[in-house]
Amino acid sequence: MKAIILAAGTSKRMGSLTSNSPKCLLEIGDKTIIEHQIECLMNSGIKDIVVVTGFCEDKLKKVCGNCVSYISNSRFATTNSMYSLWLTREVVQEGFVVLNSDVFFHPMILEKLLKSHFPDALTLCRLVKMGKEEMKVKIHSEKVIDISKDLSPSLADGENLGIVKFSSKGAKVLFKKVNEIISQGIFDKWTPFAFQQIISHYDLYAVDISGLPWIEIDFLEDYEKAKKVIYPNIISHT
Repeated sequence: MKAIILAAGTSKRMGSLTSNSPKCLLEIGDKTIIEHQIECLMNSGIKDIVVVTGFCEDKLKKVCGNCVSYISNSRFATTNSMYSLWLTREVVQEGFVVLNSDVFFHPMILEKLLKSHFPDALTLCRLVKMGKEEMKVKIHSEKVIDISKDLSPSLADGENLGIVKFSSKGAKVLFKKVNEIISQGIFDKWTPFAFQQIISHYDLYAVDISGLPWIEIDFLEDYEKAKKVIYPNIISHT
């Protein structure tokens, strides 16, 4: 299995901290966010890691070095994560796990996903208060039946962490749909938009990781919480 880390975008909401550097290069503890992710993947046995770069990609390559390979999204300013994922279509035909580069998480979360008997699954946290920013998920008998930021919080069962695995079969189904979307000139969607398009005819499951520490870093307060709350919590759980 390969891993894809989607790290092409800018992060204007983080202010000066990310004006000249990718968000995933913010430090938590003794490493950057993306270094924590790479270490976690490698400790889980995934050595073949592809990082999709874009904004300030030279800085990202300097930090990550030769332990990963790179695909450049030269259109990062006008595209979104689904387009970045599409750029990897030629190298991940045999299945993969995909991560958003701004998610800081306990290693057990990845382990639970990889060990799940579901061939195609996303990680779900039930213990969250959800608003407009959260990628909300509705499930039935552990199957994902809806996923969208626009989903009403009252209808959602939890939040998608942005860590998802696809089998070889699932990868083919997903990229067929992403190809269709891209061919229509739609480049500005999140990856869950493509997930939403396939769940009517292909089973995508949810792996509940509630209770394990994690955070998606969108705002300055998220970064402060990651350093002061989530990181100590992860250390105490390992």
